[in-house]
Amino acid sequence: MSIFRTKDLESMLAQTRDQEKGLKRTLGAGNLVALGIGAIIGAGLFVRTAAAAGQAAGPAVTLSFIVAAIGCAFAGLCYAEFAAMIPIAGSAYAYSYVTMGEMVAWIIGWALIMEYALGAATVSIAWSEYLNTLLGGRIPYEWSHSPLEHVVRDGVKVYGIMNVPALVILLLLTLLLIKGTQESALVNAVIVFVKVAIVLLFIAVGWQFIDTANHTPYMIPEGTPGHEGVFKHGWGGVLGGAAIVFFAFIGFDAVSTAAQEAKNPSRDMPIGILGSLVVCTILYILFGHVLTGVAPYTDFTDPSKGQEASVAYAISAYMPGYEWLAKGITIAILAGFSSVILVMLMGQSRIFYTMSNDGLIPKAFGDLHPKFNTPYKANWILFVFVGAFAAFVPGHMAGDLTSFGTLFAFVLVSLGVWIMRVKSPNMARPFKTPLVPIVPILGAVICLGMIAAIDPRTLKFAMVWMALGLVVYFLYSKRNSKLNKL
Repeated sequence: MSIFRTKDLESMLAQTRDQEKGLKRTLGAGNLVALGIGAIIGAGLFVRTAAAAGQAAGPAVTLSFIVAAIGCAFAGLCYAEFAAMIPIAGSAYAYSYVTMGEMVAWIIGWALIMEYALGAATVSIAWSEYLNTLLGGRIPYEWSHSPLEHVVRDGVKVYGIMNVPALVILLLLTLLLIKGTQESALVNAVIVFVKVAIVLLFIAVGWQFIDTANHTPYMIPEGTPGHEGVFKHGWGGVLGGAAIVFFAFIGFDAVSTAAQEAKNPSRDMPIGILGSLVVCTILYILFGHVLTGVAPYTDFTDPSKGQEASVAYAISAYMPGYEWLAKGITIAILAGFSSVILVMLMGQSRIFYTMSNDGLIPKAFGDLHPKFNTPYKANWILFVFVGAFAAFVPGHMAGDLTSFGTLFAFVLVSLGVWIMRVKSPNMARPFKTPLVPIVPILGAVICLGMIAAIDPRTLKFAMVWMALGLVVYFLYSKRNSKLNKL
């Protein structure tokens, strides 16, 4: 059997209707925009903004957000075409299985593990950092950091042992998922409101504390100590910063998973995907401008200053009289992070469940709990995998791997639209990506550019991960695929 064998779209749609009769098309464009904002705003904004400014872009992190948003917009248009054309759950994995074949679907599914699973690990690490800030640093460094991280204390290097708080929040949310607890639409709306309110409050209050000297020079000059390398200064630093802050945009593709519940997918999906991107991009640019104006970007490279919990640090250090705001924002951010982790763990378990039903991974991933009717084995396996990363891997490394997995999926989705236009020009397309092949090519090129700007060590690890995925496919998945039984 060919590794490019595809699933039949009509039979898949019929199967979906049989299995999910309860789903109603009740979501309008506004609901989808709110869903996108709720999934997007999280650790990426509150943690990665400072990391991008300190490591690569400086105050020009605002330009990094624009570059990342443009790449996301091109990919978003391609997602919108697939979501309207194939309005079923499964997102990029399902699209590619129908359009480009099994091995490509496997590759995307394997890459999405880096997006959702490692994304959950990254956010849980950020959750740990903010919890420790809220508690005044009472959690010992050794028990809130990876063994790969250290701090110099009285001239002695103190290394982390395990990030216990990150592991605890993952365990609690895993137990909730196994039990089947679902957030209501009202709770989701409240969380979105809180997240946006946090950003707006910081922008409004912090604007009056901006020191224009912190924005000069706007880009990190060549020759700046600690910024050697093409992606560490100038316009190269802007691109390097885009690769880092790209993590802040992860989640908009989650809108595509709601295509089956959109009232009018051909109209509402593009509005939901691109509308949430526009709103978040505007907020991100303003947020980055204020953060790098309040505190100098050099503070965000110093572990003893603003490297962790950067927003709370900037408020406490440079906004006198607003210490209460730092604590209030930290509490609200913790709640927001919790919902992001929950969504990522839920999304990854659904991807595992779908891949298991297709026979590409072991049946255990698709086993449902006899009482709660949830994929509990997948949840526990996911907890072990994500927990290991959260406990023993630094947040920046997990975050870069998450960005790689997402960018790689975006590249394949972008190219997939062009390929399908050539292979199946007569297929019904309620929404068409404009200017094909220009938009898909630009989306793929920009995303590939951001992949190239990721830390080389992280890229090597990602290549090893993808190579391992191909080994698993040829040794297990190809042989056990349910398409073999047809």
